[in-house]
Amino acid sequence: MPDPIPSPSYEGTRSSMRKATGDREPAGQRTGDGRQRRGLSPGMVVRIELKKDQGTGKLTEGKVREILTSSSFHPHGIKVRLEDGSVGRVQQVG
Repeated sequence: MPDPIPSPSYEGTRSSMRKATGDREPAGQRTGDGRQRRGLSPGMVVRIELKKDQGTGKLTEGKVREILTSSSFHPHGIKVRLEDGSVGRVQQVG
């Protein structure tokens, strides 16, 4: 019996992982939703979830003063400090 054809390696990035598993991110969960650092910059208007409001669905709107998460991606949202001093994870951009 011939050797099976090896499947392509999809190791590394999240998008390549979706290719390997066929997994799709739900609508509203794509780049620009606050999980990608490259989509954020100081001065942008965002809605964040404060630690005390986790699980309630309450969001706080404000302008980004500082981006606190150093990694390029975070599954729960990039952590930022707003101009009013509030700190939380970005849930919506704009």
